[in-house]
Order: sequence, then C-alpha cells, then structure tokens
Amino acid sequence: MKRFAITALAAVCLSGCASIFNGSTQPVSFKSEPAGASISVVNRAGVNVGSGSTPVTLELRRGAGYFKPEVYKVRFEKPGFAAQEITITGSMSGWYIGNIVFGGLIGMLAVDPVTGAMYKFEPEELSATLQPEPAKAAQAGASLTVVSTLDLTPEQLKRAQPLLAAAR
Repeated sequence: MKRFAITALAAVCLSGCASIFNGSTQPVSFKSEPAGASISVVNRAGVNVGSGSTPVTLELRRGAGYFKPEVYKVRFEKPGFAAQEITITGSMSGWYIGNIVFGGLIGMLAVDPVTGAMYKFEPEELSATLQPEPAKAAQAGASLTVVSTLDLTPEQLKRAQPLLAAAR
C-alpha cells in the first residue's frame, strides 16, 4: 500500500494535468463539400505532417516547442474546384490551469509546456466548402463558337472550317 501511495504521489508531482488528460497529440477531423478533396497539413516549420482525402481524421501534435503552440496550414484541393487553405492554431487548454489547483508546479512549468499538452485545437472538426473553378478554356482566352453556315457572310464562309474536317 505504501509503495502504491508513493508511486501515485510521484505521478502527480512529475506530470501535468494537461499531459494526463490531453496528451501531446489531438485527433482533428477534416471534411469538405464536395467530399473527396485531397488535403495536406504543413506545420509552422514547413514540414508536411499529414495528408489524406476527405473525410479524414489526422493525429496532430499540440506543441511546437517550449511554451509554443503548433500552427498548421491545411490545404484542400480537388480538380475542378478552387483550392482553399485554413490555418489551425493551438490555444490554452483548461486542463493546464488544473496544475494550479492540484499543485503540479513541475507539470505547469516543465511537463505540459514541453509536451504541448497545455494546448488544444478548436474546433476538432474542420470543414471547407470548395467553390467550382471557371472552365479552363475560358480562362486561357480560347473559345469555340458554333454557328449555322446560313448566318455567315461569304467572306466568313471562306475562312470557316468544318468540325468533321478538323477532327480528322
């Protein structure tokens, strides 16, 4: 019994509330409208830390160093739609304040800030609505006009090319 009490006391003194309740990573879900968009997640150092196709859930590190929340840029892409980018930044978790109540000075000054457990990502589910892109041909200035030969002047008729001849 004495050994259990000493182990429990050591666990409380050498850990932080946020580390116990939050952990150093957090699952974040990503979805898009329309579904099936590819996502890439890049951290503040510019390292790609995850990717997938919506809907998807990725495990993201909460911290980026001592007393530094992680910041992620999430890029949603799907052919035919404009890409969209969302930034996620960690914010202070209420469990970190629990260190004051439960007397975890080591947890408050060392464990939680080092592990990043003192931070949380909200919302836990990110959603992007992708907007359709205009047609590529219209963007490039190319166009195709279909007209009846009855509407053409003799000069225009001389320069016109039949579609069947162009397809050969």
